[in-house]
Amino acid sequence: MRAPPTILINGEIGEHISISDRALQYGDGVFETIAVHHGRPLLWQQHIARLLDGCERLSIRPAPDPESLRCDADELCVDAQKAVLKVLVTRGESGRGYAISAQNRPNRIAMLLPWPTYPREYADTGVEVRICDTRISRNPALAGIKHLNRLEQVLARSEWQSEYAEGLMLDEAGNIIEGTMTNLFLCLQGTLLAPDLSQSGVTGIMRAAVLDRARKMSLPCQVTSITHEMLDGAEEVFLTNSIIGIWPVRRIESIQYNIGGTTRRLQKEIEGSHCFGQAS
Repeated sequence: MRAPPTILINGEIGEHISISDRALQYGDGVFETIAVHHGRPLLWQQHIARLLDGCERLSIRPAPDPESLRCDADELCVDAQKAVLKVLVTRGESGRGYAISAQNRPNRIAMLLPWPTYPREYADTGVEVRICDTRISRNPALAGIKHLNRLEQVLARSEWQSEYAEGLMLDEAGNIIEGTMTNLFLCLQGTLLAPDLSQSGVTGIMRAAVLDRARKMSLPCQVTSITHEMLDGAEEVFLTNSIIGIWPVRRIESIQYNIGGTTRRLQKEIEGSHCFGQAS
């Protein structure tokens, strides 16, 4: 019996794109990283909405058809019990130069990847986090979308080896924006706070799910600027993304935190919902 494919390029089994693709030349494209449980990509509609919004904001046209994207996902994920689906859209091939041509034909790429082996205790007993020296740029034209240029995150992640689970990135004004691969939440004086991402950062799909759940639970929520000083007064801190769900933070460098009731309630809500699958 033929093994199921793990990579599809424009709907066809393959492993190669042209060296002239602008994703390789300039990081010109967008991507999504989606949790797959029991053959089902979770939060699919939200991920694809962000992917297509990224295509629109970068003027990648024609954007991929949502039905084609779903067909790719179904073909790759049908037998996957627990995996990661990565979906990319590149602007396609071009000659030398930054100018966008009407002749560019976007490429859609779907890859099925193994589930990462994060320790279960990260979710149970929390993680230790550092503040990165590498700053994240303020650019409202790119803020929110998950574009392919991740060099700031690559540099930030190179600052440590294994002593921390994650690093937080600040913008040029000193506001805390996000982790290298996660979004940040604080509980401060009874209010759940999330950083303002209107100038930089990625508006995470799990971040949106947590904010939605918190509001349904009647938890006070606010999206605002988060300063380094606010970390000192926070009662609880946690991190989110679509693969990890929620990781409580027990320490940010010298600041210690307890894992509080708000974090645990939201963990229970997210892990028991369609947003996130229980670890197997």
